[in-house]
Amino acid sequence: MAHAHHKIDSHTVDFQVDPVVLELGQRFVEAGHELSLVGGPVRDLFLGRAALDLDFTTDATPDQTVALIRKWADNYWEIGRAFGTIGMRKAGFQIEITTYRADAYDPESRKPVVAFGHSLTDDLLRRDFTINAMALRLPSLELVDPFGGVRDLHASVLATPGAPEISFSDDPLRMMRAARFAAQLGVAVRDDVREAMTRMAERITIISAERVRDELVKLICSAHPRAGVDLLVDTGLAEFVLPEVSALRLESDEHHRHKDVYQHSLQVLEQAAGLETEADGPVPGPDFVLRFAALMHDVGKPATRRFEPGGAVSFRHHDMVGSKLTAKRMKALRFDNDTIKATARLVELHMRFYGYGDAGWSDSAVRRYVTDAGPLLERLHRLTRSDVTTRNQRKADRLSFAYDDLEARIAALREQESLEAVRPDLDGGQIMVLLGLRPGPVVGRAYKFLLEERMEHGPLDPAVAEARLRQWWAAQPEAASPAGMSETGTSHGAATVAAGVEPSTTEES
Repeated sequence: MAHAHHKIDSHTVDFQVDPVVLELGQRFVEAGHELSLVGGPVRDLFLGRAALDLDFTTDATPDQTVALIRKWADNYWEIGRAFGTIGMRKAGFQIEITTYRADAYDPESRKPVVAFGHSLTDDLLRRDFTINAMALRLPSLELVDPFGGVRDLHASVLATPGAPEISFSDDPLRMMRAARFAAQLGVAVRDDVREAMTRMAERITIISAERVRDELVKLICSAHPRAGVDLLVDTGLAEFVLPEVSALRLESDEHHRHKDVYQHSLQVLEQAAGLETEADGPVPGPDFVLRFAALMHDVGKPATRRFEPGGAVSFRHHDMVGSKLTAKRMKALRFDNDTIKATARLVELHMRFYGYGDAGWSDSAVRRYVTDAGPLLERLHRLTRSDVTTRNQRKADRLSFAYDDLEARIAALREQESLEAVRPDLDGGQIMVLLGLRPGPVVGRAYKFLLEERMEHGPLDPAVAEARLRQWWAAQPEAASPAGMSETGTSHGAATVAAGVEPSTTEES
């Protein structure tokens, strides 16, 4: 293991560099080329963070790089060749080597224009921020830091190597990355960078929704997501990326005490992240679905605000409206359907708990809560607890105790019955046999009736369930009609299902 010593804030930082890195550098130098470890991995060395994804830059062309690593790497790929990048794996590391370059965006295009360069310093100049514009020459481990990355890292400041306007014009996604780094590293954004983000915010619209989404996910899942969201809103970027969150700044709370709903939402996001579990717990952090639902849970309030007699303000059905707005925004950002459904469902359910402490719930209401939440129950527990930001300690304690009680009720019922998959006591096949029905809407209605009975009364003995089903059926208009019955009083479909045979769709000779 090789070591290098560099200064940060008059303290010596001892880099421990894996032999694989030095070996790769030696191969390039012996072939007459330059190779440097660059960007995030160098920054992380100063921060004492391990990195398994390593980025290198070189004066070698992609063809020359492939020739040098073809037999050395465990395997390699050339997907990024058009951008000068060759990827590979070696000894557990994922490695990318990119030819020195200078790239830019056409003002009207989403695709970068790539030009290869010849200088390490020029290559560093085109990078997004000074803390990512440092390099370690290999195998000498000489630090190359022409733009003050170490200085800015020590000062916890995010600055660009050149003019921020040029940097953001070249790749507008860097404005999102600025917010992401504020969230990940807890760094402040230098004034000129913030001003450029504000002036150029609209330019983010030329970037594909997928790239914006990926940065947003990294931001939300960072150590300080509140800082990142705040920067997006303050600079106006959120107007184009998350306009529903920006709109929250205009809202006051339902008690008309002028609590800032925007700041409340940021606090709920923070508190939800704080309730995530370790990897072996029910909600391993960072959990994007929980965090994004926490941020978006009140976005339905602007559209539902009503001023009531006496000066009160109401936001009726803001949970349902917010759920739809959340799904719409996530679709625009090209999230997958499962993530959209889970997040929107949490937003829809976030108000369900309120009233439990005052009125109390029957067992059937507790069953419905668990069933409606389904696999999102543990997330819903955390979202609901996070949605308490009142400074009134008595109120906060009352809500907390009430939710403790609800969780205890759920645990007690879970011991008695399987709450995770509440189903009727009779299945569709049994319903058809008992009532002599063919498959169709009536069977669905009977199934729904039995599900309601299960919700209301808990598990029933099969004989009791059958008696209630027959009682329900006797009151249905279809019960008097013989249509669809077999000669034995059982439909062909029901009889074959009962026998475990799928009804035939064709005539048999």
